[in-house]
Amino acid sequence: MGSFVVSARKYRPKGFEEVVGQRHITTTLQNAIENEQLAQALLFCGPRGVGKTTCARIVAKMINGFDKESTENANPLNIYELDAASNNSVEDIRNLIDQVRYPPQFGKYKVYIIDEVHMLSNQAFNAFLKTLEEPPSYAIFILATTEKHKVIPTILSRCQIFDFNRIQNDDIADHLKLIAEKEGIEAEEEALHLISQKSDGALRDALSLFDLIVTYSHGNVLTYKTVIDNLHILDYDYYFSVTDKLLEGKHGEVLLIFDEILKKGFDGHNFINGLNEHFRNLLVCKDVATIQLLQLSENVKNKYLEQSKSASQSFLLSALNIGNQCDLQYKASKNQRLLVELALVKMSHLTDAIKFADGFSPESLKKKVL
Repeated sequence: MGSFVVSARKYRPKGFEEVVGQRHITTTLQNAIENEQLAQALLFCGPRGVGKTTCARIVAKMINGFDKESTENANPLNIYELDAASNNSVEDIRNLIDQVRYPPQFGKYKVYIIDEVHMLSNQAFNAFLKTLEEPPSYAIFILATTEKHKVIPTILSRCQIFDFNRIQNDDIADHLKLIAEKEGIEAEEEALHLISQKSDGALRDALSLFDLIVTYSHGNVLTYKTVIDNLHILDYDYYFSVTDKLLEGKHGEVLLIFDEILKKGFDGHNFINGLNEHFRNLLVCKDVATIQLLQLSENVKNKYLEQSKSASQSFLLSALNIGNQCDLQYKASKNQRLLVELALVKMSHLTDAIKFADGFSPESLKKKVL
Protein backbone atom coordinates (compact mmCIF):
# COMPACT_ATOMS: atom_id res chain seq x y z
CA MET A 1 0.00 0.00 0.00
CA GLY A 2 1.34 3.43 -0.99
CA SER A 3 1.88 6.43 1.25
CA PHE A 4 -1.40 8.17 0.37
CA VAL A 5 -2.11 11.32 2.40
CA VAL A 6 -5.67 12.62 2.57
CA SER A 7 -6.22 16.12 1.21
CA ALA A 8 -7.21 17.50 4.63
CA ARG A 9 -3.67 16.75 5.86
CA LYS A 10 -1.78 17.24 2.62
CA TYR A 11 -3.19 20.73 2.07
CA ARG A 12 -3.42 21.83 5.70
CA PRO A 13 -2.59 25.58 5.74
CA LYS A 14 0.96 26.43 6.82
CA GLY A 15 0.30 30.16 7.14
CA PHE A 16 -2.58 32.54 7.76
CA GLU A 17 -2.73 33.46 4.07
CA GLU A 18 -3.76 29.86 3.28
CA VAL A 19 -6.61 29.70 5.80
CA VAL A 20 -9.98 29.68 4.01
CA GLY A 21 -12.93 31.85 5.03
CA GLN A 22 -11.65 33.17 8.39
CA ARG A 23 -10.16 36.52 7.41
CA HIS A 24 -11.49 38.28 10.54
CA ILE A 25 -9.64 35.75 12.73
CA THR A 26 -6.36 35.55 10.82
CA THR A 27 -6.05 39.35 10.46
CA THR A 28 -6.56 39.86 14.20
CA LEU A 29 -4.07 37.16 15.16
CA GLN A 30 -1.50 38.41 12.61
CA ASN A 31 -1.72 41.96 13.99
CA ALA A 32 -1.55 40.75 17.60
CA ILE A 33 1.62 38.77 16.88
CA GLU A 34 3.28 41.58 14.91
CA ASN A 35 2.46 44.12 17.63
CA GLU A 36 3.39 41.69 20.43
CA GLN A 37 -0.09 42.01 21.92
CA LEU A 38 -1.10 38.35 21.90
CA ALA A 39 -3.05 37.28 24.99
CA GLN A 40 -1.72 34.35 27.01
CA ALA A 41 -5.04 32.49 26.87
CA LEU A 42 -7.08 32.20 23.66
CA LEU A 43 -10.36 30.39 23.08
CA PHE A 44 -11.17 29.31 19.52
CA CYS A 45 -14.89 28.52 19.08
CA GLY A 46 -16.79 27.32 16.03
CA PRO A 47 -18.17 24.36 14.08
CA ARG A 48 -16.05 21.34 13.14
CA GLY A 49 -13.60 21.54 10.27
CA VAL A 50 -13.31 25.33 10.01
CA GLY A 51 -9.64 25.73 11.01
CA LYS A 52 -9.50 26.12 14.80
CA THR A 53 -6.64 23.68 15.47
CA THR A 54 -4.89 24.71 12.26
CA CYS A 55 -4.86 28.37 13.31
CA ALA A 56 -3.62 27.36 16.76
CA ARG A 57 -0.65 25.54 15.23
CA ILE A 58 0.12 28.48 12.94
CA VAL A 59 0.11 30.84 15.94
CA ALA A 60 2.48 28.51 17.80
CA LYS A 61 4.92 28.46 14.88
CA MET A 62 4.78 32.19 14.22
CA ILE A 63 5.41 33.36 17.79
CA ASN A 64 8.43 31.05 18.00
CA GLY A 65 9.78 32.13 14.60
CA PHE A 66 9.92 28.56 13.27
CA ASP A 67 10.41 27.97 9.58
CA LYS A 68 9.40 24.81 7.70
CA GLU A 69 12.80 23.13 8.19
CA SER A 70 13.16 23.76 11.92
CA THR A 71 9.51 23.16 12.73
CA GLU A 72 9.75 19.38 12.41
CA ASN A 73 12.43 19.14 15.13
CA ALA A 74 11.29 21.95 17.39
CA ASN A 75 7.53 21.38 17.45
CA PRO A 76 7.55 18.44 19.90
CA LEU A 77 9.46 20.56 22.43
CA ASN A 78 7.38 23.73 22.04
CA ILE A 79 3.87 22.70 20.99
CA TYR A 80 1.84 20.41 23.21
CA GLU A 81 -1.55 19.16 22.06
CA LEU A 82 -4.03 17.66 24.50
CA ASP A 83 -7.31 16.00 23.55
CA ALA A 84 -9.67 16.94 26.36
CA ALA A 85 -12.22 14.39 25.16
CA SER A 86 -10.02 11.56 26.45
CA ASN A 87 -7.88 13.49 28.97
CA ASN A 88 -10.50 15.32 31.00
CA SER A 89 -9.66 14.50 34.61
CA VAL A 90 -8.03 16.59 37.33
CA GLU A 91 -4.95 14.38 37.12
CA ASP A 92 -4.51 15.16 33.41
CA ILE A 93 -4.66 18.91 34.11
CA ARG A 94 -2.20 18.56 37.00
CA ASN A 95 0.27 16.82 34.66
CA LEU A 96 -0.18 19.71 32.21
CA ILE A 97 0.44 22.28 34.97
CA ASP A 98 3.62 20.44 36.00
CA GLN A 99 4.93 20.73 32.41
CA VAL A 100 4.19 24.47 32.34
CA ARG A 101 6.75 25.09 35.10
CA TYR A 102 9.67 24.33 32.78
CA PRO A 103 10.73 27.00 30.24
CA PRO A 104 11.11 26.07 26.54
CA GLN A 105 14.40 24.62 25.26
CA PHE A 106 13.84 26.03 21.76
CA GLY A 107 12.16 29.28 20.77
CA LYS A 108 10.50 31.79 23.06
CA TYR A 109 7.22 30.14 23.98
CA LYS A 110 5.65 26.86 24.97
CA VAL A 111 2.20 26.61 23.41
CA TYR A 112 -0.48 24.32 24.85
CA ILE A 113 -3.33 23.49 22.47
CA ILE A 114 -6.30 21.85 24.20
CA ASP A 115 -8.90 20.44 21.78
CA GLU A 116 -12.55 19.91 22.76
CA VAL A 117 -11.92 21.81 25.99
CA HIS A 118 -15.64 21.72 26.88
CA MET A 119 -15.18 18.01 27.71
CA LEU A 120 -13.10 18.79 30.81
CA SER A 121 -14.83 17.99 34.09
CA ASN A 122 -15.78 20.83 36.46
CA GLN A 123 -13.02 19.75 38.83
CA ALA A 124 -10.48 19.84 35.99
CA PHE A 125 -11.70 23.32 34.96
CA ASN A 126 -11.30 24.56 38.52
CA ALA A 127 -7.82 23.08 38.81
CA PHE A 128 -6.89 24.88 35.58
CA LEU A 129 -8.17 28.33 36.57
CA LYS A 130 -5.15 29.75 38.41
CA THR A 131 -2.60 28.65 35.81
CA LEU A 132 -4.79 29.98 32.98
CA GLU A 133 -5.14 33.37 34.66
CA GLU A 134 -1.47 33.85 35.60
CA PRO A 135 0.71 31.57 33.46
CA PRO A 136 4.48 32.01 33.13
CA SER A 137 5.54 34.61 30.57
CA TYR A 138 6.70 31.88 28.18
CA ALA A 139 3.39 29.90 28.20
CA ILE A 140 0.49 30.42 25.78
CA PHE A 141 -2.75 28.46 26.10
CA ILE A 142 -5.00 27.97 23.08
CA LEU A 143 -8.29 26.25 23.85
CA ALA A 144 -10.52 24.97 21.04
CA THR A 145 -14.16 23.93 21.30
CA THR A 146 -17.20 23.25 19.14
CA GLU A 147 -19.55 23.90 22.10
CA LYS A 148 -18.70 27.24 23.68
CA HIS A 149 -21.82 27.21 25.87
CA LYS A 150 -20.44 24.21 27.80
CA VAL A 151 -17.29 26.07 28.87
CA ILE A 152 -17.73 27.49 32.38
CA PRO A 153 -17.92 31.31 32.67
CA THR A 154 -14.80 31.53 34.84
CA ILE A 155 -12.75 30.03 31.99
CA LEU A 156 -14.40 32.30 29.39
CA SER A 157 -13.57 35.39 31.45
CA ARG A 158 -9.86 34.51 31.42
CA CYS A 159 -9.62 33.99 27.65
CA GLN A 160 -9.57 36.15 24.55
CA ILE A 161 -12.42 34.63 22.51
CA PHE A 162 -12.32 34.10 18.73
CA ASP A 163 -15.53 32.92 17.02
CA PHE A 164 -14.90 31.01 13.78
CA ASN A 165 -17.56 31.13 11.05
CA ARG A 166 -18.93 28.36 8.91
CA ILE A 167 -17.06 28.61 5.62
CA GLN A 168 -19.11 29.90 2.67
CA ASN A 169 -19.89 27.42 -0.10
CA ASP A 170 -18.25 29.63 -2.72
CA ASP A 171 -15.00 29.75 -0.71
CA ILE A 172 -14.98 25.96 -0.30
CA ALA A 173 -15.68 25.43 -4.02
CA ASP A 174 -12.83 27.80 -4.97
CA HIS A 175 -10.45 25.98 -2.61
CA LEU A 176 -11.44 22.59 -4.05
CA LYS A 177 -10.84 23.96 -7.54
CA LEU A 178 -7.26 24.95 -6.59
CA ILE A 179 -6.60 21.50 -5.15
CA ALA A 180 -8.06 19.82 -8.24
CA GLU A 181 -5.71 21.86 -10.43
CA LYS A 182 -2.71 20.89 -8.28
CA GLU A 183 -3.69 17.22 -8.43
CA GLY A 184 -4.30 17.31 -12.20
CA ILE A 185 -8.01 16.55 -11.81
CA GLU A 186 -10.54 17.91 -14.29
CA ALA A 187 -13.52 18.99 -12.16
CA GLU A 188 -16.86 20.47 -13.21
CA GLU A 189 -17.93 23.63 -11.37
CA GLU A 190 -21.36 22.15 -10.49
CA ALA A 191 -19.64 19.10 -8.94
CA LEU A 192 -17.45 21.22 -6.66
CA HIS A 193 -20.39 23.39 -5.58
CA LEU A 194 -22.44 20.30 -4.75
CA ILE A 195 -19.61 18.92 -2.59
CA SER A 196 -19.35 22.27 -0.80
CA GLN A 197 -23.10 22.27 -0.09
CA LYS A 198 -22.97 18.74 1.38
CA SER A 199 -20.05 19.71 3.65
CA ASP A 200 -22.26 22.15 5.60
CA GLY A 201 -19.57 24.81 5.95
CA ALA A 202 -16.82 22.42 7.11
CA LEU A 203 -13.76 22.45 4.86
CA ARG A 204 -12.42 19.20 6.32
CA ASP A 205 -15.68 17.42 5.44
CA ALA A 206 -15.53 18.87 1.92
CA LEU A 207 -11.98 17.58 1.43
CA SER A 208 -12.98 14.13 2.70
CA LEU A 209 -15.88 14.01 0.23
CA PHE A 210 -13.57 15.27 -2.52
CA ASP A 211 -11.09 12.43 -1.86
CA LEU A 212 -13.90 9.87 -1.80
CA ILE A 213 -15.39 10.95 -5.11
CA VAL A 214 -12.00 11.26 -6.83
CA THR A 215 -11.29 7.65 -5.80
CA TYR A 216 -14.68 6.61 -7.21
CA SER A 217 -14.13 8.47 -10.49
CA HIS A 218 -12.18 7.28 -13.51
CA GLY A 219 -9.50 9.10 -15.47
CA ASN A 220 -9.07 11.98 -13.01
CA VAL A 221 -12.36 13.54 -14.14
CA LEU A 222 -14.83 14.79 -11.54
CA THR A 223 -18.32 15.30 -12.97
CA TYR A 224 -21.63 16.43 -11.50
CA LYS A 225 -23.13 13.03 -12.40
CA THR A 226 -20.37 11.24 -10.49
CA VAL A 227 -21.03 13.32 -7.37
CA ILE A 228 -24.81 12.76 -7.28
CA ASP A 229 -24.31 9.02 -7.92
CA ASN A 230 -21.67 8.63 -5.22
CA LEU A 231 -23.36 10.77 -2.57
CA HIS A 232 -26.86 9.52 -3.48
CA ILE A 233 -28.22 13.01 -4.07
CA LEU A 234 -31.29 13.93 -6.12
CA ASP A 235 -30.39 15.77 -9.31
CA TYR A 236 -31.44 19.43 -9.55
CA ASP A 237 -33.24 18.55 -12.77
CA TYR A 238 -35.84 16.52 -10.86
CA TYR A 239 -36.87 19.57 -8.84
CA PHE A 240 -36.93 21.82 -11.90
CA SER A 241 -39.09 19.25 -13.75
CA VAL A 242 -41.47 18.76 -10.79
CA THR A 243 -41.90 22.54 -10.42
CA ASP A 244 -42.65 22.94 -14.15
CA LYS A 245 -45.36 20.26 -13.94
CA LEU A 246 -46.81 21.81 -10.77
CA LEU A 247 -47.06 25.20 -12.47
CA GLU A 248 -48.83 23.55 -15.41
CA GLY A 249 -51.25 21.77 -13.05
CA LYS A 250 -50.26 18.28 -14.31
CA HIS A 251 -50.53 16.38 -11.04
CA GLY A 252 -50.48 13.00 -12.80
CA GLU A 253 -47.04 13.61 -14.29
CA VAL A 254 -45.80 14.94 -10.94
CA LEU A 255 -46.86 11.71 -9.22
CA LEU A 256 -45.07 9.65 -11.89
CA ILE A 257 -41.85 11.61 -11.33
CA PHE A 258 -42.19 11.07 -7.56
CA ASP A 259 -42.69 7.33 -8.16
CA GLU A 260 -39.50 7.26 -10.27
CA ILE A 261 -37.61 8.99 -7.45
CA LEU A 262 -38.82 6.43 -4.90
CA LYS A 263 -37.85 3.53 -7.19
CA LYS A 264 -34.30 4.91 -7.29
CA GLY A 265 -34.12 4.44 -3.52
CA PHE A 266 -34.59 8.04 -2.39
CA ASP A 267 -36.57 8.82 0.76
CA GLY A 268 -39.83 10.76 0.48
CA HIS A 269 -38.85 12.98 3.41
CA ASN A 270 -35.59 14.00 1.73
CA PHE A 271 -37.51 14.69 -1.48
CA ILE A 272 -40.04 17.03 0.16
CA ASN A 273 -37.28 18.85 2.05
CA GLY A 274 -35.32 19.23 -1.18
CA LEU A 275 -38.43 20.55 -2.94
CA ASN A 276 -38.95 23.10 -0.13
CA GLU A 277 -35.34 24.21 -0.56
CA HIS A 278 -35.97 24.52 -4.31
CA PHE A 279 -39.01 26.76 -3.71
CA ARG A 280 -36.96 28.83 -1.27
CA ASN A 281 -34.28 29.35 -3.92
CA LEU A 282 -36.91 30.41 -6.47
CA LEU A 283 -38.36 32.87 -3.95
CA VAL A 284 -34.89 34.30 -3.34
CA CYS A 285 -34.56 34.91 -7.09
CA LYS A 286 -37.69 37.08 -7.12
CA ASP A 287 -35.76 39.96 -5.51
CA VAL A 288 -32.53 41.29 -7.03
CA ALA A 289 -31.21 42.15 -3.56
CA THR A 290 -31.45 38.54 -2.30
CA ILE A 291 -30.00 36.71 -5.31
CA GLN A 292 -26.62 36.76 -3.53
CA LEU A 293 -28.06 34.28 -1.01
CA LEU A 294 -27.90 31.60 -3.73
CA GLN A 295 -24.53 29.91 -3.19
CA LEU A 296 -24.63 27.87 -6.40
CA SER A 297 -22.66 27.62 -9.61
CA GLU A 298 -23.49 30.18 -12.30
CA ASN A 299 -25.07 27.54 -14.53
CA VAL A 300 -27.52 26.36 -11.85
CA LYS A 301 -28.15 29.92 -10.66
CA ASN A 302 -29.24 30.89 -14.20
CA LYS A 303 -31.69 27.98 -14.22
CA TYR A 304 -33.25 29.24 -11.01
CA LEU A 305 -33.49 32.78 -12.35
CA GLU A 306 -35.21 31.51 -15.49
CA GLN A 307 -37.76 29.35 -13.66
CA SER A 308 -38.50 32.04 -11.08
CA LYS A 309 -39.94 34.21 -13.87
CA SER A 310 -42.79 31.74 -14.45
CA ALA A 311 -43.49 31.06 -10.75
CA SER A 312 -45.49 33.74 -8.97
CA GLN A 313 -44.69 34.77 -5.42
CA SER A 314 -48.15 33.62 -4.30
CA PHE A 315 -47.55 30.15 -5.74
CA LEU A 316 -44.14 29.81 -4.08
CA LEU A 317 -45.35 30.96 -0.66
CA SER A 318 -48.39 28.65 -0.78
CA ALA A 319 -46.29 25.71 -2.01
CA LEU A 320 -43.75 26.31 0.74
CA ASN A 321 -46.54 26.31 3.31
CA ILE A 322 -47.89 22.98 2.02
CA GLY A 323 -44.39 21.47 1.83
CA ASN A 324 -43.54 22.63 5.33
CA GLN A 325 -46.72 21.06 6.75
CA CYS A 326 -45.85 17.81 4.97
CA ASP A 327 -42.36 17.93 6.49
CA LEU A 328 -43.75 18.43 10.01
CA GLN A 329 -46.29 15.59 9.67
CA TYR A 330 -44.05 13.11 7.85
CA LYS A 331 -42.61 11.14 10.78
CA ALA A 332 -45.98 10.78 12.51
CA SER A 333 -47.81 9.67 9.34
CA LYS A 334 -48.90 6.02 8.92
CA ASN A 335 -48.88 6.37 5.12
CA GLN A 336 -45.92 8.61 4.32
CA ARG A 337 -46.08 8.14 0.56
CA LEU A 338 -49.72 9.21 0.47
CA LEU A 339 -48.88 12.26 2.59
CA VAL A 340 -46.27 13.45 0.06
CA GLU A 341 -48.51 12.65 -2.90
CA LEU A 342 -51.38 14.61 -1.35
CA ALA A 343 -49.06 17.58 -0.83
CA LEU A 344 -47.98 17.41 -4.48
CA VAL A 345 -51.58 17.25 -5.72
CA LYS A 346 -52.43 20.32 -3.60
CA MET A 347 -49.45 22.18 -5.06
CA SER A 348 -50.49 21.29 -8.62
CA HIS A 349 -53.86 23.03 -8.10
CA LEU A 350 -52.36 26.20 -6.62
CA THR A 351 -52.14 28.01 -9.96
CA ASP A 352 -55.89 27.55 -10.62
CA ALA A 353 -56.72 28.50 -7.03
CA ILE A 354 -54.67 31.69 -7.27
CA LYS A 355 -56.35 32.63 -10.57
CA PHE A 356 -59.77 31.97 -9.04
CA ALA A 357 -58.92 34.09 -5.99
CA ASP A 358 -57.66 36.90 -8.21
CA GLY A 359 -61.07 36.91 -9.91
CA PHE A 360 -62.66 37.92 -6.62
CA SER A 361 -60.11 40.54 -5.63
CA PRO A 362 -61.41 44.10 -4.99
CA GLU A 363 -59.65 45.38 -8.13
CA SER A 364 -61.21 42.75 -10.42
CA LEU A 365 -64.68 43.17 -8.88
CA LYS A 366 -64.44 46.93 -9.39
CA LYS A 367 -63.59 46.38 -13.07
CA LYS A 368 -66.59 44.07 -13.50
CA VAL A 369 -68.91 46.65 -11.95
CA LEU A 370 -67.57 49.36 -14.23
